[in-house]
Amino acid sequence: MDFPKKSKIKVLKSPDEQSLDTLLPHNCLFYILPPMIDVSLKDFEDLAIERLKLLRILEQAGVKHPKILSDEWKEHVINELNIAGLKYFVRLLRGNGNTEQDMNARRRDYLSHFILRFAYCRSEDLRRWFIAREMELFRFKFSSLSSKEVKEYVELYEMGYRPISEDQKQEVRQELQSSVLHNIDGIDFYKVSFLAVLDLVRQRKCFLKNGFAYVSSMDFSIGVTLEDSLRFWREEFTKTIEPDKFDKSYAYGIRYNYGKEGSRTNWSPHSCMKVINTQGTSQDACGCPFKLWDASELRTRLVNYGINPVNVQDVISLATKGHFQIACSRYFELTHNTKLDEGISHPNGYFENSQILMENREPKSKTPQMSQQNQRRQHAMTQQQNFKRKLEARVKAEHDYDEELWKLSEQEEQRMAELKSKEKAQIEMELSQLESMDWDDDDDNVKELSDLM
Repeated sequence: MDFPKKSKIKVLKSPDEQSLDTLLPHNCLFYILPPMIDVSLKDFEDLAIERLKLLRILEQAGVKHPKILSDEWKEHVINELNIAGLKYFVRLLRGNGNTEQDMNARRRDYLSHFILRFAYCRSEDLRRWFIAREMELFRFKFSSLSSKEVKEYVELYEMGYRPISEDQKQEVRQELQSSVLHNIDGIDFYKVSFLAVLDLVRQRKCFLKNGFAYVSSMDFSIGVTLEDSLRFWREEFTKTIEPDKFDKSYAYGIRYNYGKEGSRTNWSPHSCMKVINTQGTSQDACGCPFKLWDASELRTRLVNYGINPVNVQDVISLATKGHFQIACSRYFELTHNTKLDEGISHPNGYFENSQILMENREPKSKTPQMSQQNQRRQHAMTQQQNFKRKLEARVKAEHDYDEELWKLSEQEEQRMAELKSKEKAQIEMELSQLESMDWDDDDDNVKELSDLM
């Protein structure tokens, strides 16, 4: 990737920027508050272009090296940044520093982020692309921190995470060593709720005990609690609306998503067919991935999950032909090194099969799929849904017919109104002519009046 080199932007340290430095305590920034300083129009444009170059480099690195944060991916990003003349971004990817060069790089990083953030807020697709690239940049920065720097970072932003003591570490040393590929000596481990690190749980990169995940500082990822979520969205929403408006209109929905509001009903989980028939997009956090993801996205994910390229193509071929459940079953066989007697027809069946294979547990029944009672319930729900769809279609047809009659009625009323308007205009014109006549008793006036009558 070749970019024409421009003259370096000189970001001067004005009195306003001195106060800005207090918002930039670390190379790995959170971008919580926007900058409140003056920037020339030329610098504004140049910073935006440089940030866009950075994000496009990250995007193209993901295409050439799908495994994000791999050595090949990192090397590609660093090389392209140097070629593009974005060496101050390279400085931010080398860990944390506090030199004048580091502070200058942070200021440019901070300003360019908010400039491009403003430009990419116009549509959902632009926002989604921008957030994905910024997350890759953040992960690159964070992965470059040493264990000591991670500890300082967690304390700096008051995340509430503390590394376990050496005694606690020794108690579960064998399990911790089995959960990571590297030697655990000299590495801090954090005890966090497993819900905060679901990606690491899925990838078997942490040790689980009593609902807590023990995560090494090399694999540490940041979760969002309900309190953090409320605080973040309140800060974002109240930039344009009143706090009372947020509490009344949005806070409830956030708490509901965390299961803290509403009926707290334990809804029955959807079957595979229900999930497949549910409308969604490739960016949704729900739905069937084998249906929603295109071949490119599916290939990237499967490669990241460690699937052999030949088998990856096998799964993609099934998915692109519409055999979503068969593709899912094939993926299960590849990731669990087994052969299924029956295909996957329910997410719960997938989970139970996986647990049996991983923990060598006996199934509760002869089949790892749903029980007969659940199958009958699912069949009844399917019939009810079919009836509901037919009823909705009939109601819609009747509604469309009523709409057509209403339009015809409106057209007729409009036509009658136009006729009345024309008649009224004609009468007014005739009255005007009558009023302007000379009412002498001559034959001409009498004849004209007779004609009008």
